[in-house]
Amino acid sequence: MADSIPLHPVRNLQKRQEYYPGRQSRYQVEDESSSLDEMPLMMSEEGFENDESDYHTLPRARINQKKRGLGWFVFGGWKLLCTSCCDWLANICRRKKRLKARTVWLGHPEKCEEKYPRNAIKNQKYNIFTFVPGVLYQQFKFFLNLYFLVVSCSQFVPSLKIGYLYTYWAPLGFVMAVTIVREALDEFRRYQRDEEMNSQLYSKLTIRGKMQVKSSDIQVGDLIIVEKNQRIPADMIFLRTSEKSGACFIRTDQLDGETDWKLRVAVCCTQRLPALGDLFTITAHVYAQKPQMDIHCFEGTFTRVGLLDLELNRLTKALFLALVVLSVVMVALQGFVGPWYRYLFRFILLFSYIIPISLRVNLDMGKAAYGWMIMRDDNIPGTVVRTSTIPEELGRLVYLLTDKTGTLTQNEMIFKRLHLGTVSYGTDTMDEIQSHIIGSYAQGNSCQNYLLGSNTSTTASSKTSSSAPKVRKSVHSRIHEAVKAIALCHNVTPVYESRAGANGETEYTEADQDFSDENRTYQASSPDEVALVQWTQSVGLTLVSRDLSSMQLKTPSGQILPFIILQVFPFTSESKRMGIIVRDDSSGEITFYMKGADVVMASIVQYNDWLEEECGNMAREGLRTLVVAKKSLTEEQYQDFENRYNQAKLSVHDRSLKVAAVVESLEREMELLCLTGVEDQLQADVRPTLEMLRNAGIKIWMLTGDKLETATCIAKSSHLVSRNQDVHIFRPVMNRGEAHLELNAFRRKHDCTLVISGDSLEVCLKYYEHEFVELACQCPAVVCCRCSPTQKAQIVKLLQQHTGKRTCAMGDGGNDVSMIQAADCGIGIVGKEGKQASLAADFSITQFKHIGRLLMVHGRNSYKRSAALGQFVIHRGLIISTMQAVFSSVFYFASVPLYQGFLMVGYATIYTMFPVFSLVLDQDVKPETAILYPELYKDLTKGRSLSFKTFLIWVLISIYQGGILIYGALVLFESEFVHVVAISFTALILTELLMVALTIRTWHWLMVLGEFLSLGCYVASLAFLNEYFDVAFITTVTFLWKVSAITLVSCLPLYILKYLKRKLSPPSYSKLTS
Repeated sequence: MADSIPLHPVRNLQKRQEYYPGRQSRYQVEDESSSLDEMPLMMSEEGFENDESDYHTLPRARINQKKRGLGWFVFGGWKLLCTSCCDWLANICRRKKRLKARTVWLGHPEKCEEKYPRNAIKNQKYNIFTFVPGVLYQQFKFFLNLYFLVVSCSQFVPSLKIGYLYTYWAPLGFVMAVTIVREALDEFRRYQRDEEMNSQLYSKLTIRGKMQVKSSDIQVGDLIIVEKNQRIPADMIFLRTSEKSGACFIRTDQLDGETDWKLRVAVCCTQRLPALGDLFTITAHVYAQKPQMDIHCFEGTFTRVGLLDLELNRLTKALFLALVVLSVVMVALQGFVGPWYRYLFRFILLFSYIIPISLRVNLDMGKAAYGWMIMRDDNIPGTVVRTSTIPEELGRLVYLLTDKTGTLTQNEMIFKRLHLGTVSYGTDTMDEIQSHIIGSYAQGNSCQNYLLGSNTSTTASSKTSSSAPKVRKSVHSRIHEAVKAIALCHNVTPVYESRAGANGETEYTEADQDFSDENRTYQASSPDEVALVQWTQSVGLTLVSRDLSSMQLKTPSGQILPFIILQVFPFTSESKRMGIIVRDDSSGEITFYMKGADVVMASIVQYNDWLEEECGNMAREGLRTLVVAKKSLTEEQYQDFENRYNQAKLSVHDRSLKVAAVVESLEREMELLCLTGVEDQLQADVRPTLEMLRNAGIKIWMLTGDKLETATCIAKSSHLVSRNQDVHIFRPVMNRGEAHLELNAFRRKHDCTLVISGDSLEVCLKYYEHEFVELACQCPAVVCCRCSPTQKAQIVKLLQQHTGKRTCAMGDGGNDVSMIQAADCGIGIVGKEGKQASLAADFSITQFKHIGRLLMVHGRNSYKRSAALGQFVIHRGLIISTMQAVFSSVFYFASVPLYQGFLMVGYATIYTMFPVFSLVLDQDVKPETAILYPELYKDLTKGRSLSFKTFLIWVLISIYQGGILIYGALVLFESEFVHVVAISFTALILTELLMVALTIRTWHWLMVLGEFLSLGCYVASLAFLNEYFDVAFITTVTFLWKVSAITLVSCLPLYILKYLKRKLSPPSYSKLTS
């Protein structure tokens, strides 16, 4: 043996070639013909009227060519330049290591020339050093918190100090403490989930034998033993298996989302070694090319910020502007006398409560409460909230991008229909097929007589036999031929549980195998094939054995029928069919069987008048159809084919074309046997859930790595495409010219679902990004097939950029992680494809149907409650700032605080905190109503619950109430100024409690408790507030009637207006709740 054996990582290269055939050369040839320039792309009226011949002058292109002048720099250009500079500096600082090819020595990690990263999964945001700086940065990047940090720091300047330090630093410290604790808990949970994945044990083969290692401790060059049904922990080369042929079935669900079993063959030189330990007797290495950008690469975001947070951030900026204007007005009315700039800053500090610091902490605590409610909902068991910062995003979604396999479907195929041309069998008549098969093999010579009769094109019936040639076969014989063809034409391998040997290896002889039905499982590259073979087993013809050169069938009587596999022509996305040539070992007959899609098989089989119609009928039922045909070959015919086939395979030039031509010479005038219909079982309640989402105004895009035909079939069966909608299949395009013509054709379609492949999508986005997205967004639904994970994330970002709407991505496999992380809201399903998607998502659910309640109920409540809570907290700060402004105006614009010390701290905490926070329990409609009428969800996407209109309404309410409270106190007080403070502050507390009651739409017992608890805390604290109140005065009747009168004037008009509004202009949901 040579000193070194080059072992090339064939598996990765094969997978890339299978999934992206011809991608490298896709754009090398472009159609730049002059005829294209004469045809404008019809995207809008502007495009129709465009007289310029070149398609570079489309609207999108003109938009991107705006002049960059001083105006551009002032209005946003500076921000773009700063961002570009920062990105450039960041890239300089963290310049990535240059990727290059590697040489990996088998079983010798110490020989690696470079240091590789650990084989560990890490979803954590921070480490022990970056946690505190990172959390502080995430908090102070919001204008609200940054503003209060500056205000609090200003109190260390003696000339600017207007109160006690704790009145500013205590609320800020409390907010930061709550935030840090919440982030620490989330980070710890992420650490626990990562540790669970990284601690999975694997067997590592060493010179001394086997040893257990954690997944995170696996090094480049280690020899790892992967057991049956165990996840592959890293990128690995397949060296050896217990199967003598070196074959093994693997699943790539974490890469491409497909749960089908795929056949892989071990490296020949290592498979031939006598024992596992002999791997250390050879000096071998793997030469691997440098890492490429393929489906292993995921794109993601560091943190998420909800739309409501951004809207509130804009409102706080508007409040700050109002604060500055108000302060300037106060100084101007003073006449800018003395050190006016110092007075200006003091007024800014006095009015700082216009921007409430408790806004962030209230919203964060509210979001934590929403997450707790979601996880406690018995109607959606198993739901986990992994990101507690964006639950209200569930109530703002416009686009839902979902995976197919494992998300909409269970990826479990069930045989539903067998059509023979004149007769059709469904699930309720399968027993008839079984009786025919049992009758065919009841006697040993029955099958032999049948086979001879079929060869001479005569009718073979169980009762009578006709000697006339070219006569229509009986149903009995046609059933037998069809079932036999289905049992033979496939790439399925039966697998049996093995007995472990003394050395731990699963080495066994054929005699040791248990061929019982209970011990048998089927593995194949497609679940459709497994469903077909399982169906033949259910009707009596069982596949019991298969290797690379033979297979065996078992009849209902237990007889074994051996067949020799002469040739196999596997299924490809281009050919859309697969074939097999077998020789009956008992009779020596050679038969060529073929099955495939109706679009290609229609021209291969003999003329018939039923195939096209029945395929359409099955497709409308959502069944996946396959046409099965056969052709009998003589020994001479097969030998001639084999010679030509082998010569074609040895050809140096155009090998694939010559091989295909030889195979196609057999594919002529084949005998049509049957049409099969297989159903990919949908997840529970997929159809009503999709209908609910459509009625809610949510547009659904299905992004899948599966074939176009399969994706279209599932779109129809799941009712993603409604019955009255057409389906436009975007023809494959290779260059700009083809994309141009196809987009023009697509534009003429109306109210149709678009189905497009990933390759065509890439061409369209390269040349006509804006135009394609504009057209696709007008479709009620879009299906993208053969999508890579990178393309899925790209589609999400395109929708965000071009529409500005909120997107939600949903999936269950590792190939969905990039899409989930790119979306505004990510939902992962815990399913057969592992937990990678659910761990990376913001929300994890167990079934697709749970998304209906998650959005309609919890999304609605979270958004409505957060909007009400945020605006009420702003109102709470505005009203006291209004009182301060009026107070300063009355007393000669003095920058003196109206309330000091504990009164300000208590006002924002124990006096009003509980009732205000109880708004997180409020709901405008019952959950049953929200689910029954999903149309109510459409109003949420318009953002009317939190807008500048509602904000201005609350501002006016605050100005009115603040003015009434302070003017009423000033008018009604008699002797001492301290009475003004007592009357106005007490009326302020009562007003806030009554306003909470006015805002609540559905009462909860905790709300009542919060109201009385806050009132009780305030009354009890009056005895300890001698510094601020005259205890003798607040116990008099005069105090009580003055407070009551002021409170009544401030609140009663608002109650009357609310009553009139509900009577004259009720909200859309009020009619449903009455």
